[in-house]
Amino acid sequence: MNRLLDGYRRFRARSWPARRSLFEALAREGQRPLALVIACSDSRVDPTMIFDAAPGELFVVRNVANLVPPYAPDAEYHGTSAAIEFAVRALAVPQVIVLGHAMCGGIAALLEGAPATVGDFVASWITIAEPARARALACEDPTRRQAIAEEAAVQVSLDNLRSFPWIAERVQDGRLVLTGATFDIRSGLLRLLGPDGGFGPA
Repeated sequence: MNRLLDGYRRFRARSWPARRSLFEALAREGQRPLALVIACSDSRVDPTMIFDAAPGELFVVRNVANLVPPYAPDAEYHGTSAAIEFAVRALAVPQVIVLGHAMCGGIAALLEGAPATVGDFVASWITIAEPARARALACEDPTRRQAIAEEAAVQVSLDNLRSFPWIAERVQDGRLVLTGATFDIRSGLLRLLGPDGGFGPA
């Protein structure tokens, strides 16, 4: 905790004075983010850093393996879906980005089985990406399976986003754009999903 508090003190001494007027404007006028970013909880992948975004520019949802569940409005707990609904319907973001990344532990658990230590929630959560697992296991080169699954999981999340009727409607009429991306923490390179289904440099 001491290290985090030291960071807060640096923020107050250096960043806060320079950005005080921005925070005051955000408090006064509310947020109008440029995009909703659905990213992995992995501590090495920070969307605001990757996109060099200022406070108020990104509405970020993070979970294990950057997964979006299918549309299922019921009485269960749906943290990711609730955040998506708020960003799209209340804040009217014009862009949703699903941001996967290299060396994802959630995707490794999808391929190899979740460790017993994370059996309460993670094991069932990652089954959302089962189509990505099937695609990766069909690859004959085992060294490529992790990367294939990471990319395919982004596509699964994009497909599941389209199952939300109010997202499909906004995509159809041009109010909302869905984008898939992956970030390589080893090289710092961002790749975007193209119309051909492949990922290429941003």
